[in-house]
Amino acid sequence: MATENNSKITAKWLYTVGRVLLFSLGCVIILIFCSGLAQNVSFKFNDHLSILSAALLTFLLILLFLKWEKLKLDNAGTIPGKYSISRFLCGYIIGFGMAASQALIVLIYGHFQLKLVPKISIIDILSPLLLYFFIACREELAFRSYSLRSLNISLGPILALTIIGIIFIIEHVAGGMTWKMAILGSGAGAILFGVSALKTKGLALSLGLHSAWNFGQWTFGFKNEPGIWQAVVEKGYESEIENVGLTAFLLVMGIAIAGVLFYYRNNKLSE
Repeated sequence: MATENNSKITAKWLYTVGRVLLFSLGCVIILIFCSGLAQNVSFKFNDHLSILSAALLTFLLILLFLKWEKLKLDNAGTIPGKYSISRFLCGYIIGFGMAASQALIVLIYGHFQLKLVPKISIIDILSPLLLYFFIACREELAFRSYSLRSLNISLGPILALTIIGIIFIIEHVAGGMTWKMAILGSGAGAILFGVSALKTKGLALSLGLHSAWNFGQWTFGFKNEPGIWQAVVEKGYESEIENVGLTAFLLVMGIAIAGVLFYYRNNKLSE
Protein backbone atom coordinates (compact mmCIF):
# COMPACT_ATOMS: atom_id res chain seq x y z
CA MET A 1 0.00 0.00 0.00
CA ALA A 2 2.85 2.35 0.93
CA THR A 3 4.65 1.50 -2.31
CA GLU A 4 1.50 2.28 -4.31
CA ASN A 5 1.12 5.65 -2.57
CA ASN A 6 4.77 6.48 -3.20
CA SER A 7 4.34 5.62 -6.88
CA LYS A 8 1.32 7.92 -7.11
CA ILE A 9 3.22 10.75 -5.43
CA THR A 10 6.21 10.26 -7.74
CA ALA A 11 3.94 10.20 -10.78
CA LYS A 12 2.25 13.41 -9.62
CA TRP A 13 5.62 15.12 -9.14
CA LEU A 14 6.85 14.04 -12.56
CA TYR A 15 3.60 15.15 -14.16
CA THR A 16 3.85 18.56 -12.49
CA VAL A 17 7.49 19.05 -13.48
CA GLY A 18 6.74 17.95 -17.04
CA ARG A 19 3.85 20.37 -17.29
CA VAL A 20 5.98 23.23 -15.96
CA LEU A 21 8.74 22.40 -18.44
CA LEU A 22 6.17 22.46 -21.23
CA PHE A 23 4.94 25.84 -19.97
CA SER A 24 8.52 27.16 -19.88
CA LEU A 25 9.10 25.93 -23.44
CA GLY A 26 5.94 27.74 -24.48
CA CYS A 27 7.23 30.94 -22.87
CA VAL A 28 10.49 30.67 -24.83
CA ILE A 29 8.65 30.06 -28.10
CA ILE A 30 6.48 33.11 -27.41
CA LEU A 31 9.56 35.24 -26.72
CA ILE A 32 11.28 34.10 -29.92
CA PHE A 33 8.11 34.62 -31.96
CA CYS A 34 7.53 38.14 -30.61
CA SER A 35 11.19 39.10 -31.08
CA GLY A 36 11.11 37.96 -34.70
CA LEU A 37 7.79 39.67 -35.36
CA ALA A 38 8.92 42.98 -33.88
CA GLN A 39 12.03 43.06 -36.07
CA ASN A 40 9.79 43.18 -39.14
CA VAL A 41 7.99 46.28 -37.87
CA SER A 42 9.42 49.71 -38.65
CA PHE A 43 9.06 51.17 -35.17
CA LYS A 44 11.46 53.09 -32.94
CA PHE A 45 10.63 51.02 -29.87
CA ASN A 46 10.84 47.52 -31.35
CA ASP A 47 12.26 46.01 -28.18
CA HIS A 48 9.46 47.48 -26.08
CA LEU A 49 6.83 46.14 -28.46
CA SER A 50 8.47 42.71 -28.54
CA ILE A 51 8.71 42.27 -24.76
CA LEU A 52 5.27 43.73 -24.08
CA SER A 53 3.72 41.37 -26.63
CA ALA A 54 5.60 38.44 -25.09
CA ALA A 55 4.35 39.39 -21.62
CA LEU A 56 0.72 39.57 -22.78
CA LEU A 57 0.92 36.24 -24.62
CA THR A 58 2.65 34.66 -21.61
CA PHE A 59 -0.28 35.75 -19.47
CA LEU A 60 -2.67 34.05 -21.89
CA LEU A 61 -0.52 30.92 -21.70
CA ILE A 62 -0.83 31.06 -17.91
CA LEU A 63 -4.61 31.06 -18.24
CA LEU A 64 -4.47 27.93 -20.41
CA PHE A 65 -2.24 26.04 -17.99
CA LEU A 66 -4.28 27.10 -14.99
CA LYS A 67 -7.38 25.73 -16.70
CA TRP A 68 -5.51 22.52 -17.54
CA GLU A 69 -4.44 22.10 -13.92
CA LYS A 70 -7.87 23.21 -12.64
CA LEU A 71 -6.41 26.10 -10.66
CA LYS A 72 -7.73 29.63 -10.24
CA LEU A 73 -6.01 32.81 -11.38
CA ASP A 74 -5.41 33.64 -7.74
CA ASN A 75 -3.28 30.47 -7.48
CA ALA A 76 -0.78 32.07 -9.87
CA GLY A 77 -0.44 35.20 -7.74
CA THR A 78 -1.35 37.46 -10.67
CA ILE A 79 -4.44 39.11 -9.15
CA PRO A 80 -3.54 42.46 -7.51
CA GLY A 81 -4.38 42.80 -3.82
CA LYS A 82 -4.71 45.76 -1.47
CA TYR A 83 -0.96 45.71 -0.74
CA SER A 84 0.16 45.33 -4.35
CA ILE A 85 0.93 49.00 -5.02
CA SER A 86 2.77 49.53 -1.74
CA ARG A 87 4.74 46.30 -2.21
CA PHE A 88 5.70 47.24 -5.76
CA LEU A 89 6.85 50.71 -4.71
CA CYS A 90 8.73 49.31 -1.72
CA GLY A 91 10.36 46.69 -3.96
CA TYR A 92 11.30 49.37 -6.49
CA ILE A 93 12.98 51.56 -3.90
CA ILE A 94 14.86 48.59 -2.44
CA GLY A 95 15.82 47.22 -5.87
CA PHE A 96 17.22 50.57 -7.01
CA GLY A 97 18.98 50.97 -3.68
CA MET A 98 20.61 47.56 -4.17
CA ALA A 99 21.97 48.64 -7.57
CA ALA A 100 23.24 51.90 -6.07
CA SER A 101 24.88 50.00 -3.21
CA GLN A 102 26.69 47.70 -5.62
CA ALA A 103 28.02 50.70 -7.55
CA LEU A 104 29.06 52.43 -4.32
CA ILE A 105 31.02 49.38 -3.10
CA VAL A 106 32.93 49.20 -6.38
CA LEU A 107 33.61 52.95 -6.24
CA ILE A 108 34.99 52.64 -2.71
CA TYR A 109 37.27 49.79 -3.82
CA GLY A 110 38.86 52.05 -6.42
CA HIS A 111 40.18 51.81 -9.99
CA PHE A 112 36.62 52.60 -11.08
CA GLN A 113 34.74 55.80 -11.87
CA LEU A 114 31.22 56.85 -12.73
CA LYS A 115 31.06 59.66 -15.27
CA LEU A 116 27.77 61.46 -15.84
CA VAL A 117 26.63 61.06 -19.44
CA PRO A 118 26.35 64.54 -21.01
CA LYS A 119 23.20 65.82 -22.67
CA ILE A 120 21.05 62.81 -21.74
CA SER A 121 17.37 63.49 -22.43
CA ILE A 122 14.21 62.47 -20.56
CA ILE A 123 13.34 60.08 -23.40
CA ASP A 124 16.78 58.48 -23.07
CA ILE A 125 15.89 57.69 -19.44
CA LEU A 126 12.21 56.82 -19.81
CA SER A 127 12.84 54.37 -22.67
CA PRO A 128 15.01 51.93 -20.63
CA LEU A 129 12.85 52.55 -17.56
CA LEU A 130 9.84 51.23 -19.46
CA LEU A 131 11.78 48.49 -21.24
CA TYR A 132 13.16 47.02 -18.02
CA PHE A 133 9.69 47.15 -16.49
CA PHE A 134 8.31 45.16 -19.44
CA ILE A 135 11.20 42.68 -19.21
CA ALA A 136 10.54 42.17 -15.50
CA CYS A 137 6.80 41.71 -16.17
CA ARG A 138 7.48 39.05 -18.77
CA GLU A 139 10.02 37.19 -16.62
CA GLU A 140 7.94 37.35 -13.44
CA LEU A 141 4.93 35.97 -15.33
CA ALA A 142 7.07 33.24 -16.90
CA PHE A 143 8.99 32.21 -13.79
CA ARG A 144 7.22 33.38 -10.64
CA SER A 145 3.52 32.94 -11.37
CA TYR A 146 2.00 29.64 -12.55
CA SER A 147 5.24 27.67 -12.84
CA LEU A 148 6.66 28.47 -9.40
CA ARG A 149 3.31 28.21 -7.63
CA SER A 150 2.42 24.90 -9.31
CA LEU A 151 5.74 23.36 -8.31
CA ASN A 152 5.40 24.78 -4.81
CA ILE A 153 2.01 23.14 -4.35
CA SER A 154 3.25 19.71 -5.42
CA LEU A 155 6.94 19.66 -4.47
CA GLY A 156 7.36 22.32 -1.80
CA PRO A 157 9.30 25.61 -1.86
CA ILE A 158 12.89 24.32 -1.91
CA LEU A 159 12.46 22.13 -4.99
CA ALA A 160 10.21 24.71 -6.62
CA LEU A 161 12.79 27.48 -6.21
CA THR A 162 15.58 25.16 -7.37
CA ILE A 163 13.83 23.99 -10.54
CA ILE A 164 12.70 27.48 -11.52
CA GLY A 165 16.16 28.82 -10.72
CA ILE A 166 17.74 26.30 -13.08
CA ILE A 167 15.29 27.18 -15.87
CA PHE A 168 15.91 30.90 -15.22
CA ILE A 169 19.67 30.37 -15.49
CA ILE A 170 19.39 28.36 -18.71
CA GLU A 171 17.25 31.02 -20.37
CA HIS A 172 19.82 33.69 -19.54
CA VAL A 173 22.65 31.52 -20.87
CA ALA A 174 20.64 31.01 -24.07
CA GLY A 175 20.32 34.80 -24.22
CA GLY A 176 24.10 35.18 -24.33
CA MET A 177 25.10 35.37 -20.66
CA THR A 178 28.14 33.38 -19.50
CA TRP A 179 27.57 30.38 -17.23
CA LYS A 180 29.44 32.09 -14.41
CA MET A 181 27.30 35.22 -14.50
CA ALA A 182 24.12 33.23 -15.09
CA ILE A 183 24.65 30.86 -12.17
CA LEU A 184 25.79 33.51 -9.71
CA GLY A 185 23.84 36.48 -11.06
CA SER A 186 20.58 35.06 -12.38
CA GLY A 187 20.70 32.31 -9.76
CA ALA A 188 20.80 34.78 -6.87
CA GLY A 189 18.10 36.87 -8.53
CA ALA A 190 15.92 33.79 -8.96
CA ILE A 191 16.13 33.12 -5.21
CA LEU A 192 15.32 36.72 -4.24
CA PHE A 193 12.42 37.11 -6.67
CA GLY A 194 11.12 33.60 -5.99
CA VAL A 195 11.19 33.98 -2.20
CA SER A 196 9.50 37.38 -2.54
CA ALA A 197 6.73 35.91 -4.70
CA LEU A 198 6.12 32.92 -2.41
CA LYS A 199 6.24 34.92 0.82
CA THR A 200 3.78 37.56 -0.40
CA LYS A 201 1.65 35.16 -2.50
CA GLY A 202 1.86 37.64 -5.37
CA LEU A 203 4.14 39.28 -7.93
CA ALA A 204 4.09 42.93 -6.85
CA LEU A 205 7.16 42.84 -4.60
CA SER A 206 9.24 40.67 -6.93
CA LEU A 207 8.23 42.81 -9.91
CA GLY A 208 9.32 45.98 -8.12
CA LEU A 209 12.64 44.45 -7.05
CA HIS A 210 13.31 42.94 -10.48
CA SER A 211 12.49 45.96 -12.65
CA ALA A 212 14.27 48.44 -10.35
CA TRP A 213 17.37 46.26 -10.09
CA ASN A 214 17.71 46.08 -13.88
CA PHE A 215 17.00 49.79 -14.36
CA GLY A 216 19.40 50.64 -11.54
CA GLN A 217 22.18 48.62 -13.14
CA TRP A 218 21.53 50.42 -16.43
CA THR A 219 21.56 53.78 -14.60
CA PHE A 220 25.06 53.18 -13.23
CA GLY A 221 26.45 51.74 -16.47
CA PHE A 222 26.49 48.10 -15.35
CA LYS A 223 24.62 46.85 -18.44
CA ASN A 224 27.63 47.03 -20.77
CA GLU A 225 26.44 50.42 -22.00
CA PRO A 226 26.26 53.95 -20.60
CA GLY A 227 23.15 54.76 -18.58
CA ILE A 228 22.76 58.04 -16.75
CA TRP A 229 26.36 57.39 -15.74
CA GLN A 230 29.10 55.63 -17.66
CA ALA A 231 31.16 53.04 -15.79
CA VAL A 232 34.86 53.58 -16.45
CA VAL A 233 37.38 50.96 -15.29
CA GLU A 234 41.06 51.77 -15.00
CA LYS A 235 43.03 49.97 -17.67
CA GLY A 236 44.46 46.67 -16.48
CA TYR A 237 41.93 46.27 -13.66
CA GLU A 238 39.01 44.99 -15.75
CA SER A 239 39.05 41.44 -14.39
CA GLU A 240 39.60 42.60 -10.80
CA ILE A 241 36.75 45.12 -10.91
CA GLU A 242 34.46 42.50 -12.47
CA ASN A 243 35.11 40.21 -9.50
CA VAL A 244 34.59 43.06 -7.03
CA GLY A 245 31.32 43.95 -8.74
CA LEU A 246 30.21 40.33 -8.59
CA THR A 247 31.11 40.10 -4.90
CA ALA A 248 29.19 43.32 -4.22
CA PHE A 249 26.26 41.92 -6.16
CA LEU A 250 26.17 38.72 -4.11
CA LEU A 251 26.43 40.75 -0.90
CA VAL A 252 23.47 43.03 -1.66
CA MET A 253 21.45 40.09 -2.97
CA GLY A 254 22.17 38.08 0.17
CA ILE A 255 21.12 40.99 2.40
CA ALA A 256 17.93 41.47 0.37
CA ILE A 257 17.02 37.76 0.57
CA ALA A 258 17.62 37.77 4.33
CA GLY A 259 15.56 40.95 4.63
CA VAL A 260 12.56 39.46 2.81
CA LEU A 261 12.75 36.27 4.86
CA PHE A 262 12.93 38.24 8.11
CA TYR A 263 10.24 40.82 7.29
CA TYR A 264 7.80 38.15 6.11
CA ARG A 265 8.94 35.56 8.68
CA ASN A 266 5.33 34.87 9.67
CA ASN A 267 4.37 34.06 6.07
CA LYS A 268 4.97 30.49 4.97
CA LEU A 269 6.84 29.73 1.76
CA SER A 270 4.74 26.65 1.14
CA GLU A 271 1.10 26.74 0.07
